[in-house]
Amino acid sequence: MSESVPAAVGAPPTNGSERASDAFVAYVLDLCKVKKTQSDLRTGLGLPVERCNYLHRYLVPRLPARMHPDARRAHYAVAALIAARPRAAREADAAGSVQPWPEWYQRANLGAALAQAVNKQIIKPGSAEGDLHLMARQSSGALHPRLPALTRHLLTEGVAVDWAVLLEDLAWWNRDRDRIATRWLEAYFRTTAPEPEQDPAARPSHLTEEN
Repeated sequence: MSESVPAAVGAPPTNGSERASDAFVAYVLDLCKVKKTQSDLRTGLGLPVERCNYLHRYLVPRLPARMHPDARRAHYAVAALIAARPRAAREADAAGSVQPWPEWYQRANLGAALAQAVNKQIIKPGSAEGDLHLMARQSSGALHPRLPALTRHLLTEGVAVDWAVLLEDLAWWNRDRDRIATRWLEAYFRTTAPEPEQDPAARPSHLTEEN
């Protein structure tokens, strides 16, 4: 019997409500209010769970005892990434007001974040696309070490990262990589593509004004 990802990254009970992944992110953000804890969590950047010795005391009580290894590493990775946010991102998070949870499909994945960076001329389009195509071919073992530098660059330049979306994508990456990578690429090209100018002459006849 295959082991599934537990409720820690499960689907939301109702539309617009907090997902378990959001609750985990909120938990880590709260932990990071203590500098010593934030420093401990940051030591797990890019590392497998087996080398994250300082994270266990904070994350083991929070996570299920039986958990797919990919999901466990995703939680450890995201906790470390949150702890490693640059000062400006931490201050922005602290000052942010609580907003209703948007529909899941409307939330930005890593592809959309890279597109926002391109639109702000922070990253060149060729570099962003190259990163996405490279990550689409990699296992999570190769993907995880790339994330600290990438997310820090985005955050330093004012591009937000939706940690809950990233958490769920990483948890499923090895078993559903093609679908997740496709979503990242679709979000990237949808966000970078300019709005098409519609030619009135090309509109369906029932939408044009009669002379």
